[in-house]
Amino acid sequence: MRDIQFMKLLYHVFINIILFLFPCVCRIIFQNLQEDIEKQLAGDKNSTDKHSYTKYNEWHKISAWIARIAKKNPKLVSRIHIGNTFENRPMYLLKVGKPSGLKKAIFMDCGIHAREWISPSFCQWFLKEATETYGKDKNMTDILDNMNFYVLPVFNIDGYIWSWTQTHCFLFHHYLQVFCLPTAIDASKKPCDETYCGSSAESEPETRAVATFIRKQLSSIKAYLTMHSYSQMILFPYGYSYEKTMNHEELNEIAKGAVEAIESLYGKKYRHGTSAATIYPSSGCSDDWTYNQGIKYSFTFELRDKGKHGFLLPESEIKPTCEEIMLAVKFIANYILNLTD
Repeated sequence: MRDIQFMKLLYHVFINIILFLFPCVCRIIFQNLQEDIEKQLAGDKNSTDKHSYTKYNEWHKISAWIARIAKKNPKLVSRIHIGNTFENRPMYLLKVGKPSGLKKAIFMDCGIHAREWISPSFCQWFLKEATETYGKDKNMTDILDNMNFYVLPVFNIDGYIWSWTQTHCFLFHHYLQVFCLPTAIDASKKPCDETYCGSSAESEPETRAVATFIRKQLSSIKAYLTMHSYSQMILFPYGYSYEKTMNHEELNEIAKGAVEAIESLYGKKYRHGTSAATIYPSSGCSDDWTYNQGIKYSFTFELRDKGKHGFLLPESEIKPTCEEIMLAVKFIANYILNLTD
C-alpha cells in the first residue's frame, strides 16, 4: 500500500514539475493514475484462479492454460519446449495447425515487453479462435489445414511475472536486455538503462532460445508477427535505418490491407509503414532481425490504444482489440497461403 501511495505522490510531483517547465507543450494523460491502474484490472485484480480470455491473466494461469489447450486439442495444437528463461522458467510455444507434411508457417510472439499486457492477451485469443472455429469457419479451417502457426504466448515470462508482483508503474523494462537483437544503434551499454542491448547479440537465454528455434525452421517460416502496444500501428522493416527493403512496396500493400481489415470491424484506425519512418529510428527491432534472416514478411503490431490509457488498457478493451487484430492476422495468413513459392 505504501508503494502505491508513494507512486501517486511521485507521479503528481513529476507532473507538476513538467507542467511548470513546459507549460505550452504538455498535456495530462492520466488525471488519476491509481484509478487507471485499477480500471485496467476491472477493479477486481482478477482474483480467481480461472483463466479468462477477456481478463488479464497472471503467468501461472497462462502456464496452466498452455498445457491444457494442447492437451484438449491434440490433433490441432502441440506444445514445444524451446528453452528456459533467465530465472529458469520453461519456455513453451504452441504449434497450431493440422499435421500434414511440409507446410508454410507463421511465427508469432507476444509479451516481449512486460508492461504490454494486451499483447499476451492476443496470443491467447488467437488460440481460442483457432481451436473453437476450426472445422466451423471455412477460412480458419483452410488456413490451419495448409499452414502452421508457431505461437509464443509470453516471450518475457520473468518480466511479465515481475509486472504482476510489483507496482505496475515500475515495471516498464524488467530484463529488457534479454530482447535486444543484433542491430545496435543508440543502444546503451549500461545494464540498468532501458535501452541496454545486452553484453552481446543473443546474450540472454530467452532471445537465444527463440533465435535458435527460428533459424531451425527458416525453410518453413514465411512470416513473422510480433505483438506490442500501444499506438495502433502495423510496422515493417527497417527500424534501424531509413533504407527501404527490397520488397518495400509489397510489405506496404500487405500492411495497408491489414489495417483496412482492422478498421472494418469497429472503425479503429491504424497507421502503417516502416518503423523508422512511421515512428523514429530504433535499434533491436525483432522484425528487422527476422527479415534479415530471410523471413521477408515480418511485421510489428502496435495494438490499442493511441495514448488515452496507454499501457494501462482496461480489460473491457481486450475483446474488441483481439477481434479486430484477428482480422489482420487472417488477412496476412491468407496472403502467405496464396504465395506461389
